[in-house]
Amino acid sequence: MRDTEQISRVGLTIRQKEPVNLETPLDRVDSYLTPAELFYIRDHFKAPAIDVASYRLRVDGAVAKPLSLTYGELRELPAETRIAVMECAGNGRVFLVPPVPGTQWELGAVGNAEWTGVPLAALLERVGLHPDACEIVLEGADRGTPNERPLPPEPISYARSLAKDKAVNGDVLIAYSMNGRDLPLHHGYPVRAVVPGHYGMASVKWLTRIEAVREPFRGYWQTTDYGYWARVDGKPVRQPLGEVRLKSEIVRPRIFETVAPNEIYTITGIAWAGETDVTGVDVTTNGGQTWSEATFLDPIRRYAWRRWTFDWLTPGAPGRYVLRSRATSADGSAQPREHDPNYGNYVIDHTLPIEVFVEAADASR
Repeated sequence: MRDTEQISRVGLTIRQKEPVNLETPLDRVDSYLTPAELFYIRDHFKAPAIDVASYRLRVDGAVAKPLSLTYGELRELPAETRIAVMECAGNGRVFLVPPVPGTQWELGAVGNAEWTGVPLAALLERVGLHPDACEIVLEGADRGTPNERPLPPEPISYARSLAKDKAVNGDVLIAYSMNGRDLPLHHGYPVRAVVPGHYGMASVKWLTRIEAVREPFRGYWQTTDYGYWARVDGKPVRQPLGEVRLKSEIVRPRIFETVAPNEIYTITGIAWAGETDVTGVDVTTNGGQTWSEATFLDPIRRYAWRRWTFDWLTPGAPGRYVLRSRATSADGSAQPREHDPNYGNYVIDHTLPIEVFVEAADASR
């Protein structure tokens, strides 16, 4: 499918045309699973056209028996299906003050889908992972020159690594299906990785190679981009982004929406986490002076989001009001009030202010 065919038939918000970066209109998604045609798209380079007939997936490196699989052979292996959220690490970037560089995502660089594929752990077991392997590098067929400096001396493929413990725990899929159908082009057709609990940059699309390595991978997308500053022995050290942070978002009302006074308005939203479970969401409609508990629509399911609602009696007084939602999780954590600057223009996990206006229908007459 050509890029223009894939994009023209959907109602995604264009954030960038080349490479393709499109945002989900969350207020149009009521379902538990995000339809593939409304699922956000984050490409780093032009989507490669892969001939399925000649496609090969290599599994090699620090292994006893390197392997090369055709698309058909991969699909014949025992498969698993799981539901998982995928969130771009820059989702919500437009809320950062002052403004920062990068794709200006609002709330919709996130989606919840059903993925089917072969567990990465099964492939690694089949090839005989060497005991001294420490990471698994996932490499895609998309290739080009990135934007963030320092730039590499030549075009590179998109590649990210996973810690061995995450790679072998059974959660990671080498997927070929999304919501029960073949992957769309911009979601990695024919094969992609799906790394539940990690930001979307870990789920490499158009996957062509799985390489076990004995030293930590220091590729561009692991260090220059998609990194943050951690403190090790009191010193700042660059680390790769990984696990998704606990987060909730208000889907309705939309930013700057006008609502009627003295009416029940059902606020709707979503919440998700990484390697823990969302157990609660509270909502404030007065800028944080008071908080009230929201009601979940979905049960706890590790790696999937939970939709929630809260019935708000809108104020009688017209004016501007700031709404926020705050998630809590099974490990005792809660969404922070402010963004952590050590993450730069990534990991926008703080409670996001949604400004709305209360105004009578005939106020402008």
